[in-house]
Amino acid sequence: MKDTFLHKGLRKKLVDELSSRGITNIEVLKAMMSIPRHLFMDNAFVNFAYQDKAFPIGSGQTISQPFTVAFQSQLLKLEPYQKVLEIGTGSGYQAAVLNELNTHVYTIERQRDLFLKTKKFLPSIGHQCMFVYGDGYKGLPTFAPFDRIIITCGAPEIPQDLINQLKVGGRMVAPIGNGDIQVMHLIEKISEAKTKITTHGEFSFVPMLNNKNNGN
Repeated sequence: MKDTFLHKGLRKKLVDELSSRGITNIEVLKAMMSIPRHLFMDNAFVNFAYQDKAFPIGSGQTISQPFTVAFQSQLLKLEPYQKVLEIGTGSGYQAAVLNELNTHVYTIERQRDLFLKTKKFLPSIGHQCMFVYGDGYKGLPTFAPFDRIIITCGAPEIPQDLINQLKVGGRMVAPIGNGDIQVMHLIEKISEAKTKITTHGEFSFVPMLNNKNNGN
């Protein structure tokens, strides 16, 4: 599938909408403008790719709504060459945005089919990440510490293992809460023993799954 002038026009409208809703980070908006979201979606939903909505991608998962992707990316306050850990690769759309922002992305997915699909797909459109099949609750201690951590699924609580893997001065963005609605949390690591936590509105994510079963 190609990225046509029509797609680019629809993408421009979407980016204008994101800007009007409070996404002010120019680099985030540029990244959203450059990434062809329709390539990440099943054929049945391609015509809706530039609506600000989430859509199914299989394995009980969704591609996040563009505003959510932009909001989390903006909240991270990313800087070039930072090392970013993403929990929940999904379609790879958020990872592509992070990569477009010139960061080194390490991304974990526990759904094997999605992991294999996205690991093959993202490099094919020019986005190189470190792909890991595993349990996001545990993070990636081998590659820690990380400058930034982003959780792209609803977690019942802030995983302590992930706080431990965050650099002092680092930022973690996570939707926290049980049920259909979560509250976006920003966790800033002040020191090894101290964090500052602020909340940034309600969002809806698929749940974060614990205790990965290798059969999934």
